[in-house]
Amino acid sequence: MTSSTAPLSPRTAARGSRRSRGARIRSLVTALALVAAPGAVVLGTAGDAAAATKISHATATSMFRDAGVTWSSSGNCSNRNTSTCTSFEQLNLATAQGAQTLKRASGCALNITGGTETGHASGTYSHWNGYKLDFGKSTCLNNYVKNSFSYIGVRGDGAQQWRSASGNVYADEGNHWDVTYYNCGGC
Repeated sequence: MTSSTAPLSPRTAARGSRRSRGARIRSLVTALALVAAPGAVVLGTAGDAAAATKISHATATSMFRDAGVTWSSSGNCSNRNTSTCTSFEQLNLATAQGAQTLKRASGCALNITGGTETGHASGTYSHWNGYKLDFGKSTCLNNYVKNSFSYIGVRGDGAQQWRSASGNVYADEGNHWDVTYYNCGGC
């Protein structure tokens, strides 16, 4: 009996090999992300541009504590569903790493006053979706942002904005900095 399937051409076989190599690399990247951030949940695949590694509140606070970053809330709580709390539940790993990078690069005392809790503006790159943190203002942080980053104009709500070399955006919202982390800022 003969097989009705023709043998693979060298070109087709190489393509199949690249696909399995790509799948192995994606699996390795996912595994490394989980080792680097215990308590993290990976959404999507490593090849999906919209995928973000989400971390727990406990993982984020551990990362912030290790970097010397503090946090506070007007309600003295961390419930994601209460607007007076400061929660890091479902924060993007890159956002937490971005705060660590900002602390190291600026040398400033950093206090986070807003995380992933309800009560912020909606949108794809929002607090709720894990892309933003609010930092209390200080002379050190104000000077660092304004002297290190590029001024990019006024946001629709009137907030002045600066963009870091890595593309993260710092908006001056009066009593705090509203920072959108598209990446970890060079971590």
